[in-house]
This record gives sequence, C-alpha cells and structure tokens, in this order.
Amino acid sequence: MHQLLTLTWDLERGLDLGFFTLRYYSLLFAGGFVLGYLLMKKIFKKEGIPQEKLDTLLTYVVIATVAGARLGHVFFYQWDYYSQHPLDILKVWEGGLASHGAAIAIIIAIYFYSKKVLQKPMLYMLDRVVITVALAACLIRLGNFANSEIYGEVANSSWQTVFAHPARDRLMSAYDKFLDQVTVSPKDEEMVTDSIVYPLYDMHLSFSSETENKEMAQRLASLHFKPYLNDLSPEDRTMFITNSQLQWQGENSLQATVEAAGIPRRPTQLYEAFAYLMIFFLLMRVFQNQSLAQRQGLIFGLFLILVFGFRFFIEFYKENQVNREGGMELNIGQWLSIPLVALGLIIALVAKKKKA
Repeated sequence: MHQLLTLTWDLERGLDLGFFTLRYYSLLFAGGFVLGYLLMKKIFKKEGIPQEKLDTLLTYVVIATVAGARLGHVFFYQWDYYSQHPLDILKVWEGGLASHGAAIAIIIAIYFYSKKVLQKPMLYMLDRVVITVALAACLIRLGNFANSEIYGEVANSSWQTVFAHPARDRLMSAYDKFLDQVTVSPKDEEMVTDSIVYPLYDMHLSFSSETENKEMAQRLASLHFKPYLNDLSPEDRTMFITNSQLQWQGENSLQATVEAAGIPRRPTQLYEAFAYLMIFFLLMRVFQNQSLAQRQGLIFGLFLILVFGFRFFIEFYKENQVNREGGMELNIGQWLSIPLVALGLIIALVAKKKKA
C-alpha cells in the first residue's frame, strides 16, 4: 500500500532553558491573546473606543478563557476524578482545557464587560471578540499538535502522522532509572496488516549505569519496555515494539536498537487549525462589510455555527479524550457542540440591522 505522506512528529514539547522549559503550547496560547489584542486595538481605534477599555477587556477575556476552559474540562470530562481530588483543579499546567467551557465563560465575561465597562450592547462586543477567538483557536490547535495531543484516530491517509514523542516520553518516564535517552528514526519499511500499514522505526536506547550488563538490558527490553508500550490503551498508544531483540551499537557500550512500529493517525489538530483560520478570515470579511456588520449578533451567530459545527464533524475522526467516551454514539465534545450551534442559528436568524 503506497502512502502519499507519512509525517513523523517527534518534537520536544518545549525549549529547555536550563532553569525552565518554555512550552510551545504556552507560546502559541499566549500568541493568540497577543494577536487578538492587536486586532482589537485597531477595531477600538477605528470606532473611537478609549485604549484603557481595551486593557480591561483583555483582563476579562484572559481570566474567562483560562478559568472557563479549565472548569469545562473538570465538569464536562473528568468530574469523577476532580470531585475526589479538588486541589488538582488548580494544576492547569498539567493539562486539561475544554474549548466549550472557554466559550461559555467568554460569553459571560463579555456580558459583564459590556454592561459595566463599555456600556454597549452585549452582541456588539461579541461580534468583535469572536473574530479574535477564532484566530486564537487556530493557534491553540497548533499548540496541541506541537504537544502531540488531541490527535486523530488510527488511519492510513494521505496526511497520516506518527506521534513519536509520547511513546518516547512515556518510556523514559516509566524507566528513567534504566534509560538515559530514547530516540527514533524511520526505517523506510512498513508492517502490513489487513487494515493498517504501520511505518517501521529504529528505536535507539541508551541505557544508564543502573543497567548492569547486556543481559539485563535485554530482559528490560523484552519483559518491560515491549509490554509497557504495547499494552497502553488505544487512545494512548502512538508506537509499539515489534521485535524486542536488541541490536547493539558497540561492543562495550550499552546502546542498542529495537524495532518499533509507528501508529499512523489523522493529524486532526492541523485540520482544526486550518478550519479556524478560514473561519477567522470569513468573519473578518463579514465585519468589513458595513451592511452585514450592522446586523448585531450575525458575526457571533456565524462563529458559533461554523466553529462548533466543524468541531462536531471533526470529532468523528478524533480519539476519545476520556475513557468513558468509548461506548458513546456521540462523544462529549459533540453533545456540547449541538446547543452552541443551535444558539448560533437562532442568533444569526434574528440578527437585526442596528447601528452601534
């Protein structure tokens, strides 16, 4: 089976500065706020709104986005865990953000901002803010791709991607006492099954001084590394070891190679990023059309329809985010998207032309 493209994504999740690791996700997440701020600055200047009110808006939106996304994940996806570990809710740096929660929180924040600070209709402000939110959503999905998370289902496609870093990271974390380093390199070979063609890799293992000899290293590879990677849940598996017989790279060195297969997945993060970028440009075009922009609520309604309509669709091609989604006809993200799309349809249909 000829593959048009197999992308091996093996980027570390951040820049190691020695005293601190600067995460790519954090950079892209923050970049969304920066670009949104600059865009809103132009809009506010054009419409004669004082600069200090923009600074207040940024505070409202940042707090709403982070708090809403975190609480959305807690309540929508993993309440069974966080109800028993409430202090872990504060550990935002460990991951776990939900866009639906962020959307709800931003709407609430804009309501209070419009009423207390701007003294303009809520829909006036929402029509402008959601343009920047669409752009930020694009950058956040690029951050998810950089993090090798929220990836797509197993499939041989023209854009199939092997996320190698999670496998290396899990192996290093579980066996850091015995391993100094794990790297992978493509072999330009494939393992063909009835349904999936798996690209093959050399997984290079550098054993630590805790590994006493080659016999111990071989036992670790056969009895620990292979079953550990191969027995991960389908959602967590990104590579698996096919042949645990070590091929040594030197007579006196505890460095060896084992064969592994990469699990090809759809890079749904990139699909979403591209879709949200196109939605951003579309909303900007609508905003620049004076006649359409005067229909308060139209842009906000289109945002809800397009963003969460696409989110509903793309979820069919993504891995489940939590185990309890396994037996569901529609997953949690899809159920949460339905009312937001419906709300968008109502708002867009009743939007009336009204000068701000």
